[in-house]
Amino acid sequence: MGVKYIETIKSIILLLLVLLSVMFTFTIWTFTPNYEPMEQLQTVDISIAEKKTIDEIIKPYKVITNLKDQVLGSVDSGKINTILSEMGTWNLTNLQRVNQDMTKLDISQVLRQPSQMILYFQGEVPILVYDNVLLIDDTSIPEDTFNRLVIDWSQSTQLPTVHFLSETSGIHYQAQVSLPNRSSFLRNIVDVGQSFAEYAEIDRGNAPFLAVSKDPVTIKRYTYYQEEVNPIQFRNALFSDPSAVRRNQTDTNIEEYVDDHRARMDVNTKNKTLTYVMPVAESQEIAIPSELLVNTIDFINEHGGWTDDFRYAYMNPISRYVKFQLYVDGLPVYSDQSGTNEIIEYWGESQIYTYIRPYYKLVNFETVDEELPSGLDVVEALKESDELDFDLIDEISTGYYLIHDENSRLLILQPCWYYLIKDNWFRFIPDGSSEGGDRVGLE
Repeated sequence: MGVKYIETIKSIILLLLVLLSVMFTFTIWTFTPNYEPMEQLQTVDISIAEKKTIDEIIKPYKVITNLKDQVLGSVDSGKINTILSEMGTWNLTNLQRVNQDMTKLDISQVLRQPSQMILYFQGEVPILVYDNVLLIDDTSIPEDTFNRLVIDWSQSTQLPTVHFLSETSGIHYQAQVSLPNRSSFLRNIVDVGQSFAEYAEIDRGNAPFLAVSKDPVTIKRYTYYQEEVNPIQFRNALFSDPSAVRRNQTDTNIEEYVDDHRARMDVNTKNKTLTYVMPVAESQEIAIPSELLVNTIDFINEHGGWTDDFRYAYMNPISRYVKFQLYVDGLPVYSDQSGTNEIIEYWGESQIYTYIRPYYKLVNFETVDEELPSGLDVVEALKESDELDFDLIDEISTGYYLIHDENSRLLILQPCWYYLIKDNWFRFIPDGSSEGGDRVGLE
């Protein structure tokens, strides 16, 4: 009988095993573990300082007003800001190219016309980028650049005209200004322009238009504490995985931060400067000027790198190089040590390739007024110099010379006159140095 039911018993056992397997499978599928709630990770804030807009970064350093029988000028930040605020309400129409092959003499003739205001920019500004500041009603804004912007109100019965001129390329564009309020234009442009100090145009034949102050100028001399921004903040901002970055002391004053992706940041603890390099991002392609400038501004904005008043100063699309210079009270700050007074970027294929900058902030300690000779006195001294050809000078303007007192950790900004020759600024030294000044130029 046992033999008779053995197959039946096998079938029953097999069925039970199948049912047990199904039950276990269902239990596994529907099981919910009683985990403790995971602690939410904290987001690291890597914004070192405030972000800035285009109009805060691209600004003129000087303004000249030409009247019928008078030349006036100013570097006053308050007056320049009033002018820029008024311009921000305009709408430009009928943008068109007037000329594309102007000589410096041709441009000088445009700049010396009466009833107009000239805004001076240090670097070549893409018209396409300045559309963020001065609204241009045009669907096809050109890629061309300018470094002189002229507001012309000589035709009193018509709307003002704006001229974009480049002393580098010789290109000239013009557009009509649509004014929302003519009274505001007269008050904030014409009247402000007529309140400037008296200047004098320097007659130099075929040389570029040049105007300097007639009277001595008083400029504040600043002494600042050097407040350090912890380099760790830049490490967290620049490296994709800050926790994987290794720090090495390679020299007495050099700290090196490296990761596994060949990115490197060298920190100079003596000069308070840093250099970040991402070798794999290097590019040999010539950059489009508007894209290059916007990309480099956006990169600094991403980590709030505007620790002081840095402004656009120079661009070279061939080497993909852009420089932003430190300004104080509307005046550029120059230094003998690269990277201490400027932010330098080399833009790569689609990201930063090299980034050089200071990692300190200025904290005001002491201010005193200091008088400089008039621009006319500087002109006469430069004319008498045997070391340079005065007609090669493109511009003469005031600025600050940065003196670094390492022992007391103080930074002194000494007011000085500077002159420009072939994209290089030289410090004018009144005592008649044999070199005629210190070269503080571009690469």
